[in-house]
Amino acid sequence: MAAMNTGTFTMNTWNEHVASGDEGAPRYAHARASFTYTGAIEGTSTCDYLLYYPGEGFTDGGQASPGVERIEGTVDGRTGSFVVRHDVRYGADGIDDTWSVVPGSGTGDLAGITGHGTAKGVTETIDYTFDYRFD
Repeated sequence: MAAMNTGTFTMNTWNEHVASGDEGAPRYAHARASFTYTGAIEGTSTCDYLLYYPGEGFTDGGQASPGVERIEGTVDGRTGSFVVRHDVRYGADGIDDTWSVVPGSGTGDLAGITGHGTAKGVTETIDYTFDYRFD
C-alpha cells in the first residue's frame, strides 16, 4: 500500500565550490548541503549537487541539476536511512525538484522503501510531497 504524505525541509548548510569556469561565464560547481526534514520524513540529510551556471544573458529561467541525498530518520514510524536521486530545476523563482528513492538503498526498518517526491519553493524552508511504499 502506497502512502502520499507532505512536509517541509529546511536547509542547515550550503557549501559550494566552483569546479570550472569564471564568474559571468558558463561554469559548473559542486555543492554539499544539509537539511532537516519534518512531516512524512522526520530526520536529517546530506546532499551533493552538481550545478551548472550558463553565464550572463541566460533567460531560460533555470537549469536542471542532479543531486544525491542520504536521509537518516523515520518514515511511517520506521527508523533507518535511504538515498534519493534528485533532478532539480532552479532559477529566480526558486527550486522545482523531482526525486526518487534509489532502489535497494534503505537500511534498518526502512529497508525495502521505494517511492518518489516533489519539492517546490523559494525560501530556505521548502514544501515537499512523498509518495512511498514498503516492499
